[in-house]
Amino acid sequence: MLDWESIFATRSSRMRASEIRELLKLLDRPDIISFAGGIPDPALFPDAEFKAAYADIFSGPSVGAALQYSVSEGYLPLREWLVGEMAKIGIPCEAENILITSGSQQALDYLGKLFLSPNDTALVTWPTYLGALQAFNAYEPNYDQLTPGGNRTPAAYQETAAKGGGRVKFAYLSADFSNPTGETVTRTQREALIDMADEMDIAIIEDGAYQSLRFNGDAIPPILALEIARKGAINETRTIYSGSFSKTLAPGLRVGFVVAAMPVIRKLVLMKQAADLHSSTINQMAICHVAERGFDQQVDKIRSVYSQRRDAMLKALETHMPDGVSWTRPEGGMFVWLTLPVGMEGAALLAKSLVTAKVAFVPGKAFFADGSGANTLRVSFSCANETMIEEGISRLANLIRGEILAKVA
Repeated sequence: MLDWESIFATRSSRMRASEIRELLKLLDRPDIISFAGGIPDPALFPDAEFKAAYADIFSGPSVGAALQYSVSEGYLPLREWLVGEMAKIGIPCEAENILITSGSQQALDYLGKLFLSPNDTALVTWPTYLGALQAFNAYEPNYDQLTPGGNRTPAAYQETAAKGGGRVKFAYLSADFSNPTGETVTRTQREALIDMADEMDIAIIEDGAYQSLRFNGDAIPPILALEIARKGAINETRTIYSGSFSKTLAPGLRVGFVVAAMPVIRKLVLMKQAADLHSSTINQMAICHVAERGFDQQVDKIRSVYSQRRDAMLKALETHMPDGVSWTRPEGGMFVWLTLPVGMEGAALLAKSLVTAKVAFVPGKAFFADGSGANTLRVSFSCANETMIEEGISRLANLIRGEILAKVA
C-alpha cells in the first residue's frame, strides 16, 4: 500500500476535522436539542426573493453572462452595491477595493496564504473563531494571544515571534458579537489595536461576519472605519475587512467579500485566479438582486427573531444554571459562551449530554489556539425556538448541577 502520509506536505499534519461540522450532523436527530451549529435559521431565508431573482436571471438577457466565466474580482454590480453599504458604516471605498470570495472562509484562507510563512506569528484572541484557526493552520504559523487594549507591548509580541523563528504578520479578530463568545471589542480597544499594528507594522484582519446582527446597544464603527478616519483614505490603511452574506441572506450560495487597500486586493485577485478563477457568477447575481431589493428588511427580520431567542436563552440560563457557571451577555450575533467550574471539561460533558440530556453544544477547547479552555462551551440560539431553548437549557443545567454535586461528593 502507498504510504500517503510520507508524501503529503508537512502542512497537512496541522489540518484537523472541525468539531462543529461533525456536530452539525446531529441537527437531523429528532431526539437532540441542538445548540451546536452557529448557522442561520433556514425558516428565515428569503427563499421567495431568491426564487424570483433566479427566474429574472434565466428569463432575461443576462443569462449567458450568468452561466459564463467571469472576472476574478467579482460581479461589478454587487461590488458597487457593497460600496454603498460600506459607506453606511464609515468605510468609504471604491469597487476596486472589494473582492468577492466563495464565502468569508475562502477569504481567511487567502489571507493566511498571503501573509504567513512557516513559523510566522498570527495574533488571535483566546478563544477565537475555529474556522480561522483551520484556515491559518495550513500555512504553519505560531500563535500568540491577542488582548486588545491589554498589557502586552509590541516589543513583547515581537520578541516572542522572533524566538519562534519568524515575525508577527497580523492580528485577527471578530470585533462584533464574536464567534464563539458573542463579545464585542470596545471602541477604545479598537483604537489601541490600530496603534499597536502601526507600531509593529502588521496587518489587522477584521472578521465582520456578524456586524449586521446588533440587537441592542450603540453601534461601534468597524476597525477599518476608525483607521480610515485617522488616515484619510482606505488605500492608506492596514485593516482588511472580511464580510459575508451567509448570516444575513443565505450561506449555501457561498458569497463573501474582502474590503481592503488596493495592494492587498491585487494580491488576493491573483490567488483567486490560481484557485477557482472566480466565485459563482449566477450566485453573485442572485445575491445582488435580493440585496438591492430588500437587504435592510431581511436584516430587520432576522434581528427581531434572533434577539427574542437571545433573550430567551439568557433568561433560561439565569433561571436554571447552578452557581459556579458564568456566561456572556451578547448584544447581537448568534452565540453565548459558558465557563464551567474549573476541572469540568466541556468535551466530557458533551459526551454525557448526548446520551442523557439529549442536548448538543460545542466544547470550547477547539476555539483556543493553545489547547486551553477545556472548561468552556459555546451555545447558539439562532436555530432554536423559545420552547426548545427553555427545555434544552434546563436539561443542560441539570446535567451540570449533577456533575458539580458528584465532584463535591
